Amino acid sequence: MDVEIMYRPSYSLALVRLAPHEEIRVEAGSMVSMSDGVSIQTQATGGLLKSLVRSIAGGESFFQNVFRAPAKGGEIALAPALPGDLAVLELENQSMLIQSGSFVAAETSLRIDTTWGGARAFFGSEGLIMLRVSGSGKAIVSRVSKKSLRDLSPGERYTVDSGHLVAFPESIGFKVRPVGSIKSTFLSKEGLVVDLTGPGSVFIQTRSIDAFLSWLLPKLPSRRQ
Repeated sequence: MDVEIMYRPSYSLALVRLAPHEEIRVEAGSMVSMSDGVSIQTQATGGLLKSLVRSIAGGESFFQNVFRAPAKGGEIALAPALPGDLAVLELENQSMLIQSGSFVAAETSLRIDTTWGGARAFFGSEGLIMLRVSGSGKAIVSRVSKKSLRDLSPGERYTVDSGHLVAFPESIGFKVRPVGSIKSTFLSKEGLVVDLTGPGSVFIQTRSIDAFLSWLLPKLPSRRQ
């Protein structure tokens, strides 16, 4: 699978070229266009029960679409629902934690799981849930921003607002906590933060969907009863 990211950074599009009979798992609603002969099969990823957990806990679609190239190969264009950039994560027999809502697509060789034990640590008021993606292959993620990457050295600690966190290796230590006391957390509007401990690379987005919605929703006209 070859991935080319186009039209960066505000309205990125992933052009995925598939080998003959190659498959790709795509989040529902992310397909923009595809070449002739590419077929689609909708399935509950990892089984019906696991898909239900993923839908409720992770905020992701209940079903995902698997696109398959014909014998001559094919291509498919993908884009997230919101403006922003895309990134390709290349996993080599490892696990990455990807924030719910950032997942766009992945090779079928990768496993997507929400039942891993650490998921409980990410439940919070901002809906921070991480999907565990493991194995070897490429995954495409979205970010409401230009690329931002923080490389942590061994033992280095770094704190990221939960709404700005996109993905990081499972090998990185993490702890989710309020930004301060109950009073400061409420008044600062910062909510939850994640303390990360290296080594490893952390993908961050420079804009937060939660912050954008907090700004936008009060400005929308209310429906008169």
